[in-house]
Amino acid sequence: MEGAGRVAQAELRGSLETPSGKGRGDENFPVGSFLIRRALRPHVHAFYRFAREADDIADNPRLPADEKVRRLARMGAILDGAPGEESPAALAMRRSLAETGLSAQHCHDVLRAFTLDATKLRYRDWDDLMEYCRYSAAPVGRQVLDLHGESRNTWQWSDPLCDALQVLNHLQDCVADYHALDRVYVPEHDLAECGSSIADLDLPSASPGLRRVIDRLLDGTERLIDRARGLPRAVASPGLRRETAVIVTLAERLARRLRRGDPLAARVKLTRGDFAAALLLGLWRGRRWAQR
Repeated sequence: MEGAGRVAQAELRGSLETPSGKGRGDENFPVGSFLIRRALRPHVHAFYRFAREADDIADNPRLPADEKVRRLARMGAILDGAPGEESPAALAMRRSLAETGLSAQHCHDVLRAFTLDATKLRYRDWDDLMEYCRYSAAPVGRQVLDLHGESRNTWQWSDPLCDALQVLNHLQDCVADYHALDRVYVPEHDLAECGSSIADLDLPSASPGLRRVIDRLLDGTERLIDRARGLPRAVASPGLRRETAVIVTLAERLARRLRRGDPLAARVKLTRGDFAAALLLGLWRGRRWAQR
């Protein structure tokens, strides 16, 4: 009800944004945590807020597709300097970019992904899903790395980490996405090969075929996580090295939970214990990897 109230208030103000009520605390990973430099945290938070508001527009079941596309395009225009105050998140992001001197490219990439979300409801195969992640997930890690002045060589490890987190989130929310938006990220090719179908998402628990699909997607995700383990070793900033080590650890733990759990029976998610263990292990890994 709180999220619905915020949406109604935003619409009364004539805002482009339709906040869902989700925030940084709802994510599977820390967003601009105490581990990174204090001066950079507001800029990480500004980027997160921009992406969150754009995502909320794309995921709003009350808006038709063409209205979602219009609002996202308007956010991009305001980001680039067009007059208007309908998107506080775009204005804040514009100020952040002006202060840091960074390009708006990563912001436009996520807008491209969420515009795609407004119109594309099915994915063919793993490669099709990875192309979506190229715009929905990878820019998040790239923005944080650029803020820290890290080499773009680090993208080769950051992209797989962000892609893995995106697929894990798709698996967590596969039922909610289907029921609320008729959007299915589970690739149709894998469903067919494993003897399953989109209709299986209506079942109270995963069918044997859908379980095979989930495990196949987790196989691909774990390969991404394996590549992502190179990221903390490549990062120069000590704080960011520790934060990325924590995030890799969280991705590992969530993949294991999804391997054991059934996202149709109940949403599979990380516990407070997972976050605490990942923090301790990630800090240890970050320190160990710094010594290599």
